[in-house]
Amino acid sequence: MSSSEPVTRLGTHDVFNQPEPKRQNNYWTQDKALQEHAAANGARAGHLAIVAEAFGSERLQQAAVDARRDLPRLKLFDRAGRRVDEVEFHPGYHMLMAAGLEAGYVSLAWDGEAGGHATHAALVYYQAQLEPGVACPLTMTYAAVPALRNEPQLAEVWNPRLSSGVYDPSLTPIASKAGATLGMAMTEKQGGSDVRANTTVAHRDGDAYRLRGHKWFCSAPMCDGFLTLAQAEGGLTCFLVPRWLEGERNGMRLQRLKDKLGNKANASSEIEYHDALAYRVGEEGAGIRTIIEMVHHTRLDTVLAPAGLMRAALSEAHWWINGRSTFQKRLIDQPLMRSVMADLAVDTEAALSVGMMLAAAFDRDNEESRALARVGVALAKYLNNKRCIGVIAEAMEVLGGMGYVEETPMPMIYREAPLNGIWEGSGNVICLDVLRALSREPAAGEALMSLLASATGGDARFDAALKAHLARWPKLPNEAEARWFTESLANLLTAASLLKTAPSAVAEGFVTSRVAGDRGSFAGAIADLRVDDILERLETD
Repeated sequence: MSSSEPVTRLGTHDVFNQPEPKRQNNYWTQDKALQEHAAANGARAGHLAIVAEAFGSERLQQAAVDARRDLPRLKLFDRAGRRVDEVEFHPGYHMLMAAGLEAGYVSLAWDGEAGGHATHAALVYYQAQLEPGVACPLTMTYAAVPALRNEPQLAEVWNPRLSSGVYDPSLTPIASKAGATLGMAMTEKQGGSDVRANTTVAHRDGDAYRLRGHKWFCSAPMCDGFLTLAQAEGGLTCFLVPRWLEGERNGMRLQRLKDKLGNKANASSEIEYHDALAYRVGEEGAGIRTIIEMVHHTRLDTVLAPAGLMRAALSEAHWWINGRSTFQKRLIDQPLMRSVMADLAVDTEAALSVGMMLAAAFDRDNEESRALARVGVALAKYLNNKRCIGVIAEAMEVLGGMGYVEETPMPMIYREAPLNGIWEGSGNVICLDVLRALSREPAAGEALMSLLASATGGDARFDAALKAHLARWPKLPNEAEARWFTESLANLLTAASLLKTAPSAVAEGFVTSRVAGDRGSFAGAIADLRVDDILERLETD
C-alpha cells in the first residue's frame, strides 16, 4: 500500500467489505444506454466522449463538491455602505460554469451543424450527474437565444455572446464581454405560474422602458441579463433587463437568496426593479407568446435533467452492490436485489430514451417535428419527473444507512429530485398545457398519433394499450382527468421511443410493467423482466 492510500488496518478493526473509492467517472464510456440513444438520435458522439472525460475528472468532481459546500453569499453593500447587489460564489462554481459553456452546453444547439440539440441534451444529462445547480443558468442561456430572435437588434448584440462558448463573469456591460449568460425573472408572489397576474409595471423611456416592481423568483442573479414580464400600456410584455450599464449598475436590487431544499450551488433570489432600464422583446401585450419559445426549450432540459439524476443514483447503487457482500454473497448476485436494480434501470433508460428522441425532433427543421416537440416535452417532463423521485429513493435505500449520509452523493441527488417537476410548470400546469396544446394545435396531436402509430406492430401489448387509450379518451378529457390522460399518453410516447431504439429487454420490460401494468406498486415488484440482459448494460470494463 502506498503512503497516500487511506489506512484500512485500524486499532480496533479492519476496514473491509466496502467498495473501492471512485476516483473519477466517465459519463460516456460507462453508459452504454447513452451511447446507443445518442447514436440513434444524431448526437455528436466524438464530442460527447471528449467532454465526458473532463466532466468525470477528479478536478471537476471536487469543484462540484466545493460549490455545494461553500454556498453562494449575498453581498448587498460594500464596506462604505454603497449598494453592490452581488452574489459571491466559491471558485468551484466558476470552474463548473466555464466547463459547461466551453463544452458547448449552449453553443452546440445554435451552430447550425447536425445534432446540435441532441448533443446539448446529452450535456444536460451529464451536468445533472456532475452538479445540477450550474445547469440552471446554462439552460436559461441556451433557451434565451430563440426568444431574443423576436427582437433582431437585441439578438444581434446578445446572441453571439450567449452562444460564444466563453465564460466571462466580469461585471461589465454586454458590449465589453466575450461571453454572456441570461436568466429569467418571471413569477411574482401573488401569481406564481399565472403570470397574467403580474403587477410589475413598465413605462417608456425613449426607445427603452423603466421597470418597477417585485419578482418572487429570480434564478442565477449574477447573469448578464434577464428576460422578465411586466405590464406595459399594451398589456403583459416581455423585456430584457441588462444587469450592468455603462458607468452604473442597473436598478435591480437583490432582496434575499432563497433557502432551498436543494440546488444549493445555484443562487436563487428575490429581487426588486427600481426603475430598471429594460428593452422590449416582441410586441407590447405579446409577453407570453414571446417568452413561450424560451419556456419550450427549458422544458426540454427538464426532461433530460431527471434522467441524469436517475442515472447518477443508479450508478452509485450499482457501484455499491458490486463492492459489498451480505449473507456470504455479493449484493449484485442476489436475485431480489437484481430485480430491484433492473426495474430502476428500465425507468432510467426510458427517461433518457424519450428525452433524446425529443431533442432530435428539435434538430429537424420541419413542422411535424416541431409540433411533436411542442406536446412531447410536456408529456415527458411530467412522466420523467414523477418517476425520478421514486427511482432515487429506491437507489438510496440500496445503500442502506450509508445512502442517508452526506458523505455519499445520495442525499444531494434526492434533494434535487423534485426540482425539475416544479420548475417551468408543476404537474397540474403541465397536464393542462398538454390539453391546451392538443386542443389548439391539431398538428401536435397529429404528429403525436403518427409517432405512436409508427411504433405499432412490434409488441401486441403496446398495440392493445394504445387502442385502450384511444377508446377511453376518444376526445380530450375534462380537466379532472388531465393527470390520468397525460400519464397514459406519456407512457405510450416513452414506450414508442424505446421500441424504436432500445434493446428488446428494456423496451419489452417497459411495455410489460409501465404500459401493460403487469406489476406491483414498487421497484422490484415485477416478474418476467430479462434481468441479466438489463443489468449487463450497467457493467463497465
